[in-house]
Amino acid sequence: QVQLVESGGGLVQAGGSLRLSCVASGRTFSRGIMGWFRQAPGKERESVAAQRGSPFGNNINYVDSVKGRFTISRDGAKNTLYLQMNSLKPEDTGVYYCAATSNFGINWRNVDEYDYWGQGTQVTVSS
Repeated sequence: QVQLVESGGGLVQAGGSLRLSCVASGRTFSRGIMGWFRQAPGKERESVAAQRGSPFGNNINYVDSVKGRFTISRDGAKNTLYLQMNSLKPEDTGVYYCAATSNFGINWRNVDEYDYWGQGTQVTVSS
């Protein structure tokens, strides 16, 4: 059984930093895609960042609003995905979800393309 478990959320002031972690168990996604999504109250879930595994050489994508502030990374040995979030803004507030699929050919921004989801971790940025 595949499980994704996120951690690292919390309350932080604007300009602060948080590091999210997502531990995958039951399957490795070294040749698939792992990504982060977020959902603010009353809004749809949106893509934040994703990393494709081989054969794409760990290709990385970010949504424009987080470029230069967020960094996605993966530790294959620990089967763990990270999201380092710096210079946080109030508009970054939401529940952050880890997602994964073994299919590396998907549109990384499409919620429906992912097969596995974590339970989410709350990130709140105060102004």
